[in-house]
Amino acid sequence: MMITSIFLPPMAKSSGGLAVLLQIAEHLHQAGLPVQLVRRERGRPMLPEESTVPVVDWVDLELDSGHLWLVPEGWTNALAPGLRAGAHCLVYVQNWAYLFSSLPKGVSWRELANTFLAVSRPVAWFIARVLGQPSQVVRPGIDRTLFRPRTRKPEGPLRVAYMSRKNKALAELIQAVFTARNPELATPDRISWMDIHGRSQAEVAEGLNQSHIFLATGFPEGCPLPPLEAMACGCLPVGFAGFGGWEYMRPIAMAAMEALEGTPQQKPWFPVPENPWPGNGLWVPDGDALAAALALEHAMQLWTERGADLAMALQAGQQTADAFDLKAQRSQVLDAWARLGIKTG
Repeated sequence: MMITSIFLPPMAKSSGGLAVLLQIAEHLHQAGLPVQLVRRERGRPMLPEESTVPVVDWVDLELDSGHLWLVPEGWTNALAPGLRAGAHCLVYVQNWAYLFSSLPKGVSWRELANTFLAVSRPVAWFIARVLGQPSQVVRPGIDRTLFRPRTRKPEGPLRVAYMSRKNKALAELIQAVFTARNPELATPDRISWMDIHGRSQAEVAEGLNQSHIFLATGFPEGCPLPPLEAMACGCLPVGFAGFGGWEYMRPIAMAAMEALEGTPQQKPWFPVPENPWPGNGLWVPDGDALAAALALEHAMQLWTERGADLAMALQAGQQTADAFDLKAQRSQVLDAWARLGIKTG
């Protein structure tokens, strides 16, 4: 049976992309498929204590035609051992914007003997339109035992969570625009801001449970996790999709928004995947600080009124989060590997 070897970049800190690579490995391992993690540098990245997947250091790596060699898109040079050994090389595109970022000068994807795995349907569409190649889709998964609404939202000021790592200057600009437009709403007794960057998974979940709104400032994105985790914890998300976020994002239809200044929600020009849930957030064009500030105003109005529109949006958020639980991800992984000719049993 073909062995799946997964390349892990030498990152000092964990990231969403790294976490998804580890999730894929765990799903394969638990299904009884041979899999190993390959670290470019000894001891980096640090792996979770609960990980049971075998680990091989780069210097000890041995590949042949019986291996599936999985490499994330930003590390093209790491394909070399697999290409030399005649392994099945699989490039996992976790962010469409980095597909060409590490290609050596003069090298084209069309010249390399590899297939693609995409983190979302928009990314798969991008690959097909740019390179003319199909790709299986394996989305991120979130732990619903951790990311779930556990308590009632706190009384007092509305709390807006955001992640400063995602375009920090733009996040600050959105706050400044909001404050300039709404001095009466921007006081500490009406609104507070919470940066969740740099916190542990448990701390992020706790912070989101204490927040009402999540401001998504990330772009470009392959399939952004923070807005998903926020939905799972009962937040109303507003902000940018980063292109890949349209895998699960659907705009809220609000009659009240028509009566307010503008309707800043985005209508993408590209095909948006169909999903069974209704609107789950207020999504605006990437990089548009004013549109994001307007959407934030609308979100505050929804929380102030606490009517049917808010209840429907929050319920849609739960439906969305359920579709991205670890069980759903495991099913996608095993289906993709079966299509690659690697089956359990």
